[in-house]
Amino acid sequence: MELKLHNVNKSYDNKEILIDINLELKDEASIAIIGPSGAGKSTLLRLLSLIEKPDSGEIHVNKYDLNKIDPDEYYKKIGFVFQSHTLFPHLTVLRNITLILEQVHKKTKEEANKTALDLLNRFDLGEHIHKRASQLSGGQSQRVSIVRGIAINPEVLFFDEPTSALDPVLTQEVLSTILKLREEHMKFVIVTHEILFAKKAADFVIFMDCGKIVEMGNVDILENPQTEELQKFLSNVFLW
Repeated sequence: MELKLHNVNKSYDNKEILIDINLELKDEASIAIIGPSGAGKSTLLRLLSLIEKPDSGEIHVNKYDLNKIDPDEYYKKIGFVFQSHTLFPHLTVLRNITLILEQVHKKTKEEANKTALDLLNRFDLGEHIHKRASQLSGGQSQRVSIVRGIAINPEVLFFDEPTSALDPVLTQEVLSTILKLREEHMKFVIVTHEILFAKKAADFVIFMDCGKIVEMGNVDILENPQTEELQKFLSNVFLW
């Protein structure tokens, strides 16, 4: 995965959320974005996924210039998993996945069913295929959302705090699923407050605070932070 950001800025209601973000990464498989609440992490992820556009600056993800590409074309290349699952509650688990494959990616019904069933079985969700999404637990729903995200075979999968609404047991279900993606060489960027998980799952870590990238580097920076800000953040995280 390649990411290149040059002088990226974003504000909401005259409040600066991202301030002069510059970043150039190449050949990173899994990236974790960490930092305190309000640091701008989710906003950065939304810009990388083209859900929103910057006020100024340039963003490239792999070979795509996000200032120039048609958003609908870009969305076919990436997957996104939100803080809370976005399944259609009245549809079955199976149909939640096949719908996008048929309508957006123009797969036949047979192709879509095969892809969905293979993935649901691979991620231990096969017993739920005929349940409506409204009948699932929070952890199951989020795991189905992940399967839906990878069903299109994306170049990059973006996760925005995928466990923030879950209890510790369900959190582990979801994190285990993401670790399985790592084992299968899926490239992803994840915003997470689960620092121990970031240590396991990420190759590269970006630490943000007050709308800026304060420190970044190999995942080892979580063991040996160089900035006072990251040292303080980690000491607060592991206080208890």
